[in-house]
Amino acid sequence: MATSTVENYLKHLLLLAEDGEALVPMGALAAALEVVPGTATTMVKALADSGFVQHRPRLGVRLTPEGRRVALNVLRKHRLVETFLVHVLKMDWAKVHDEAEQLEHAISDEVLDRLDALLGHPQTDPHGDPIPSRQGKLHSQVYATLATCTLDRSVRIVRITDQSAEFLRFAEQHGLQPGTAVRVADRNLPAGLLAVQKSGKAPAVSLSLVAAGKILVEPAR
Repeated sequence: MATSTVENYLKHLLLLAEDGEALVPMGALAAALEVVPGTATTMVKALADSGFVQHRPRLGVRLTPEGRRVALNVLRKHRLVETFLVHVLKMDWAKVHDEAEQLEHAISDEVLDRLDALLGHPQTDPHGDPIPSRQGKLHSQVYATLATCTLDRSVRIVRITDQSAEFLRFAEQHGLQPGTAVRVADRNLPAGLLAVQKSGKAPAVSLSLVAAGKILVEPAR
């Protein structure tokens, strides 16, 4: 059974290279885990010895099929737990990430399956991130960002990629959550700003292009 540290390394490798093919640079992995590169290198060598990763010195690291299987299961637990905490326990969506970081290592696969059934087998978590299936499939679709939308075209928010508590609270305060229909009413490139308006007569919200780039959208139906 993998330890929580092993699971964290594998999960972050999956998130850094969702297609599972690209080599993840050691510096990127260390930064994501908030450890020094030497610590990451030592751990990666142990993961390689255990058959979870392939390590190519000076080039990077990638998951093996077994490493990807474990990583997908941990990610599935994390995102289902977040969904449960928000939709059943009514917790603040800006706070559930840290809770899920702890619980993802503690629940069994049987509890996970029951949680999935209780929630109605959701496809995404409250932030719009796709939830891996029980069979280990992760459907990650490419979406446009709010920063690149055509003016006055109605779009629907599907995912928030910046899940810091600060950004999530900002998004919630202005109603910019997955499922919300919006349009870009104005874009000021020299100032790096755009105005976003929800359906109806709601006042426009001013966003930086950087912030808008963290909100993924699809054409409204």
